[in-house]
Amino acid sequence: MAHESLYRKYRPQAFADVAGQSQVTGPLADAIAAGKIGHAYLFSGSRGLGKTSVARIFAREINKGRFDDHDVHEIDAASNNSVEDIRALADGVYTLPFGSSYKVYILDEVHMLSKAAWNAFLKTLEEPPAHAVFILATTEPERVPETVQSRCQVFEFKKPTRAELAAVVTAVVQKEGHTLDKDAADLVARLADGSYRDALSILQKVIAGMERVNELFGAKDYSPEITREKVEAVSGAPKRELVHALIAALAKGERAAALAAVERAAESGADMKLFLELVIESLRTVLLVRYAPEMRDSFKSELGVDEYAALEAFAKEKNSTHNALLAFLTASERMRYAPIPSLPIELAVLELFPESTEK
Repeated sequence: MAHESLYRKYRPQAFADVAGQSQVTGPLADAIAAGKIGHAYLFSGSRGLGKTSVARIFAREINKGRFDDHDVHEIDAASNNSVEDIRALADGVYTLPFGSSYKVYILDEVHMLSKAAWNAFLKTLEEPPAHAVFILATTEPERVPETVQSRCQVFEFKKPTRAELAAVVTAVVQKEGHTLDKDAADLVARLADGSYRDALSILQKVIAGMERVNELFGAKDYSPEITREKVEAVSGAPKRELVHALIAALAKGERAAALAAVERAAESGADMKLFLELVIESLRTVLLVRYAPEMRDSFKSELGVDEYAALEAFAKEKNSTHNALLAFLTASERMRYAPIPSLPIELAVLELFPESTEK
C-alpha cells in the first residue's frame, strides 16, 4: 500500500508550523489581525520552501479558518499559461464567494505566463473586486513584469541553513518512530540543497529502504537508527571514506594515491559534483582548523568527534595549504563543461603535484 509522502503528511497547517520563514509569516499574520488584506501578493523563492503551503494557510486565515475548495483556486501557471486560461480566470473573479469572505487565487510558477496572458491578467489586477485575493508564487521573480510586481505585496522566501534543515528532518524522523544521527541529518540537509520538500523526499527514500531491510532480514536485524552510511547507501551520495582518502593523499602529497581516490569515487557511481563539494567543504574545514584555533570547538561540536579528529590530523600535514582549496574551487568551475565528470578533479590533483613526490 502506498504511503502518504512525508512532505504532504507534515505540510504546515498554520503560520506557527512554517519553518524558517518568519519574515513572511509574521507580516502576513499581523495584516490579518489588523484587517488589512491586500488584493495581490507575490511569493518568490527557490523550490521547496513552502510558498504554496503559506498561500494555503493565508487563504484559510483570511476566511476565518475555513478552506472552501469552491473559493480557493490553485492554478498551475506552467500548464495554464495562455491568454484564454487567464480570461477564463478573470470571468470567474467577479462572481461572489460561495461561503467565504474572499475568493483566493493561487497561481504557482506564475512566471510561465505568456506575454498576452500577462497583459490580460494585468487588467484584472488593476481593478479587482473587493472579495478577490491573488497570490502569485514564482521561483524566477525576474520574469514577472514590473507592472505586475508594482501591484503586489512582495515577499521573499529564504533558503534554510543546513542546520535549520537538519533540525526539521530530525523532528520528522522522531515523529516517524526513528532516530537520526546528527551526521546523517547533516548529509540529508546537504543533499536537499535548501529545499524542505527535497529533504523530506530523501528522508522518505531512506526510511523506505530501511523498511525493505526489515522485510528481508526480520525485526531482530532491523534498527530504527538512521546513520550516515544508510543515507549514503540509499541516496547514492559519495561515501565519506572516499572523501577522506582524497584529503589524506593531498595532505601527504601523494599524487598517485589522490588520483586513485578520485577513480574509486567515480567507479562507485557517486555524483562527482557532490563529491567535489564534499571535498571542498572538508578542505575548508582543514584550513580553518589549522589557522583559526578559536573555531576548533565549534567544528568539534558540529562535525562530531570522529570526523573532527580525522580533519584535525590532515591539518597537521605540510601540504594542507590554501593552494589545494583554490585548485578544487577552480575544478568546480570547470565541472559544468567537463565531458568526463572526474576530469576536473584529476586536473586539480595534477596541478597541485605536477611532479610526483612518491618513490
